[in-house]
Amino acid sequence: MPMSSLISEFTAASSSEALLHFSRRLAFETDCSDVHHSQQLGNIDYVLVDVRSNEAFAKGHVPGAINIPSRAITAARMADYGRQTLFVVYCAGPHCNGVHRAAVRLAELGYPVKEMIGGVTGWVDEGFGLVGEDVSALDNGVSCAC
Repeated sequence: MPMSSLISEFTAASSSEALLHFSRRLAFETDCSDVHHSQQLGNIDYVLVDVRSNEAFAKGHVPGAINIPSRAITAARMADYGRQTLFVVYCAGPHCNGVHRAAVRLAELGYPVKEMIGGVTGWVDEGFGLVGEDVSALDNGVSCAC
């Protein structure tokens, strides 16, 4: 009798459950490729925020991003943005939860927010360039310093 693979060992969700699950994920996430594509088309209806430290941002960041470190996301700091402003936040990469802390803070303040999954690491892995003072320093890995 053939053994189940590790994939089929657990029964897949129904298509209606899968639709709900994956649709919900897209409500919370975007990826580096989608951000890059929107930038190339000039279709930017969001604010891209690098939530790493000022020093990490200065070394190298995604073009078009502003820097608001996670800990600096406060009502006073965000007061210049309308409540309907969509924020796309990123950090160093999947090994850091600074992006999640930033997303929580923005959501607590009443702003819509999505995570750019992969962060700087994902951006570089996709072959997209960074801008900054010392992009070559990132060859040894991306630090968030958050």
